[in-house]
Amino acid sequence: MKHILLAFICLLVGSNVILAQYNIKGRVTDAETEKALKGARVAIERKNISTRTDNGGSFELEGVPTGTHTLTIQYRGYEVEQKKISIKGKGVTMYFRLRGVPKERSAKNDTANQENSLIPMVIEEVLIDDIEEIMQGDDFVEVVVIGTKAGEKTPTTYTNLTKEDIERNNLGVDVPYLLDLTPSVVVTSDAGTGIGYTGIRVRGSDPTRTNVQINGIPLNDAESMGTFWVNLPDFASSVNNIQIQRGVGTSTNGAGAFGATINLETNKLNMEPYATLSNTVGSFNTLKNNISVGTGLLNKKFSFDARLSRIYSDGFIDRARADLKSYYLSGAYLGKKHSLRLNVFSGHEITYQAWNGVPLSEIEAENFSFNPSGYVNDSTFHNDEVDNYRQTHYQAHYTQYVNPKLSFKTSLHYTKGKGYFEQYKNGEGLSDYGITEPIYQYNEDSTTYDLITETDLIRRRWLDNDYYGITANVEYEFTNALEAVFGGAYSIYEGKHYGEVIWAQYAANTAIYDRYYDNDATKKDFNIFSKFNYQAHRNLNVFADIQLRLLNYDFLGIDVNDDGEIQPLQQEDNLTFFNPKLGATYLISNNSKMYGSWALAHKEPNRSDYTEAPINERPRPERLSDFELGYQIGFPKFNIAANVYYMIYKDQLALNGGINDVGEYTRINIDESYRRGLELSGVYRITDFLNWRANATLSQNRVVEFTEEIDAYNAENGYALEKVLLTHQNTDLAFSPGLIVGSQLEATIFDYKLFADTSKAHKLDIALLTKYVGKQYIDNTSNQNANLEEEEFIQGTADDFTSTIDDGIAINNRFLDPYISADLRITYGLKNVIGKEIELNFLVRNLLNKNYITNAYAYRYISDKVLYEGEGYFPQAGLNYLLGLTFKF
Repeated sequence: MKHILLAFICLLVGSNVILAQYNIKGRVTDAETEKALKGARVAIERKNISTRTDNGGSFELEGVPTGTHTLTIQYRGYEVEQKKISIKGKGVTMYFRLRGVPKERSAKNDTANQENSLIPMVIEEVLIDDIEEIMQGDDFVEVVVIGTKAGEKTPTTYTNLTKEDIERNNLGVDVPYLLDLTPSVVVTSDAGTGIGYTGIRVRGSDPTRTNVQINGIPLNDAESMGTFWVNLPDFASSVNNIQIQRGVGTSTNGAGAFGATINLETNKLNMEPYATLSNTVGSFNTLKNNISVGTGLLNKKFSFDARLSRIYSDGFIDRARADLKSYYLSGAYLGKKHSLRLNVFSGHEITYQAWNGVPLSEIEAENFSFNPSGYVNDSTFHNDEVDNYRQTHYQAHYTQYVNPKLSFKTSLHYTKGKGYFEQYKNGEGLSDYGITEPIYQYNEDSTTYDLITETDLIRRRWLDNDYYGITANVEYEFTNALEAVFGGAYSIYEGKHYGEVIWAQYAANTAIYDRYYDNDATKKDFNIFSKFNYQAHRNLNVFADIQLRLLNYDFLGIDVNDDGEIQPLQQEDNLTFFNPKLGATYLISNNSKMYGSWALAHKEPNRSDYTEAPINERPRPERLSDFELGYQIGFPKFNIAANVYYMIYKDQLALNGGINDVGEYTRINIDESYRRGLELSGVYRITDFLNWRANATLSQNRVVEFTEEIDAYNAENGYALEKVLLTHQNTDLAFSPGLIVGSQLEATIFDYKLFADTSKAHKLDIALLTKYVGKQYIDNTSNQNANLEEEEFIQGTADDFTSTIDDGIAINNRFLDPYISADLRITYGLKNVIGKEIELNFLVRNLLNKNYITNAYAYRYISDKVLYEGEGYFPQAGLNYLLGLTFKF
């Protein structure tokens, strides 16, 4: 993304000589990544005055005489920009806001959210209302994120989204739905609306393989590896930009990225005071209220920002309501060579559980909104079958600009999470909940007392966790051709897991809130990395990235004793991962470049992989070799980016079709598997007012060989657990569609700039957003219209397996049909009628009113020689709408 934001802080420095001369200071950054552009040439040519930006993107032109001059900014790969400036003398206040547009493209057809294409530069000059203080040296340095984001020279595949891109669809849906139209992405929602529990898959990789960071701090849960966006509702309203790195990406803090890395940044300085009031109403009683305020830059040193949000929705799925609240607070001190920013943000969610999905029988009956969660009896449901969780984040970011060659940043962070999910359970075994006293019930028919071994009950399963640590990054320029980033992090996660029975039909001598399990886990994560950029030639940059990661995980797992009984066992695992990365970027011409890279990554199993397997069956860590080759080219009317990837897995932990009693999938190691594909993206300016952006991914995602395990229980064997093994070869990886296409056709009917009087101008934009997702399997068997015979189940089974099943058992299809969704977005803006701007945003979703399913799970087992299957599907809402009204002051 090659918009450039040039923040001019034009300062006039007094002199005791007869001819007054002044110094001009400023900074050059990339508008998309906000990364400082080091080495940009800044000059007043006719006065033979020039300089280059330093490591932080800052520059200072010395000895500039009074008068009018033309300032020229040049940076390789960006459009040359020029600006007339007038130096009149000490105390002059200057306010500039200039947007530079290259000749071949209009500013209103900005393509900022495309790949690393060649995109127009933006220059924005900032108000400085007290030149005297600046003349005395009170310049400032912004808080920046060093080392974790990809830049122009990084040979990896990434997409950047600006704040404007985020705001277009930010009407209350979770972050995954704001990323839906980026390449290789498939999103899903338990409630069917994008509000509540949502998920994102990148290149078919599940959320546990996507490393998510906020200002360089990991967001993923350290044990499960998942990212639960519902814990931070409306967080996108505080985000300034998002970068998605696909594949392994660059070295980051937190768990390794096996599908993608998502970087969210909030630490942008707002120079002017502002207030924003945003409200959304929509289908399913959806309501969003949001207020954001900021002080702007105070006394050239301080700034404060705040947001308060609430979102409510009943959801498309029955009872899948979501009641979400959040806030964001940020304060910054900006010094001459250092800065400090403190962030506190929190979210509280109460969401009715919809993670069990819709059973196949209800799907076949076209009862797409049926929710089995909370079933009591006689078609009644437990009203509080909810997930109730609060998560609060504390961040402190310190940036130090030492000199033009050296800068560093360090961050302290602490995350506190606590909450539970509540469940009504029918017919639970008393002994499983520590209810050991014998209970008898009088049987009127036999006039005897029966021993009670099962009970209906309500349980709460709690997670009380603390996550804290430190990150540090140093950026150093050895020579004009060689620069490096050295970084690392250390974090500790402490998770307290326990369950309570809050009601039981038969409770014996137990009391309310008695715990039926209680265990703790601790995970320590240490990593260091070094990144090097070497300009081997004026057109060739070589990149190297080395990371060392050390893990220690202490947890309560299980083991099997000599009698075959499962018993708890405290365990510990220590892992060491070495993750090197190499690549190069070659600038073919001013409007085209290519890059190539190889990266090796390792990833540890997640909590359930550890705790649900006996110690001698502990799963192995995963390994991934990722090869990327990309090409980008820009023309006056269109630009295109193409990327070929080949991801080779060793011991990938993959779904085996099972699901446990809290809705989590179970996984096993697969020896060999791979993903390979072609990603295309581009933008085409059809006319001055019509713009088309599109992307497509064509891929193959295969398991070389996979052994499925089917649990079997039979009366003749005392219902002891047996395993039926089925071997599959060259099957599709689950949830990995071979074709994904996204399209955005945007028309600007009229724009602010078309009006002679822009003080009260209008704008109107209309966009048609479409997404196609091809067929995807829901497990790794690639079952489609299967009809398995008896011998297929017996072949390869354990020696003591004696059961058989009926001949010719038909297996349910294990895939989701392809689907296409289409949305219509209409945005109308009006300036300076009430406040600075009013914006009305109307989004019609699923315009075609299609019934489609984005996610599912499946499992099967054998009982008394009969094969049983279970599935859960996640349908999405039909035609629905969101209507947003925003006031900006």
